[in-house]
Amino acid sequence: QVQLVESGGGLVQPGGSLRLSCAASGPTFSIYGMGWFRQAPGKEREFVAAVSWNLASIYYYAESVKGRFTISRDNAKNTMYLQMSSLKPEDTAVYYCAASQRLPQSQPSGYNFWGQGTQVTVSS
Repeated sequence: QVQLVESGGGLVQPGGSLRLSCAASGPTFSIYGMGWFRQAPGKEREFVAAVSWNLASIYYYAESVKGRFTISRDNAKNTMYLQMSSLKPEDTAVYYCAASQRLPQSQPSGYNFWGQGTQVTVSS
């Protein structure tokens, strides 16, 4: 069972930056895609970004975060990151990392393992 632990969330002012981390443990050799999702109160979980794992680099971003967020990976550390810049109040949500035994994708149903989430609040 792959286990995922997020960290790095917090309170930040609009226009600020945060970096989220997702540390993976267990049989990560079975993972081919990892992603970030977020869920705001009263809303459905939505795709943020995804990256390939154990494969050549492939990146996907939601339109709402393109140019502001950057997803990256460090396979040696079994860690994925999400660098978030130019944050907006509408980015406020619980951010989840997820791992898939298939290629990276934007649908939550395509992911097999999930972290517990980390809160990001963008407010002045």
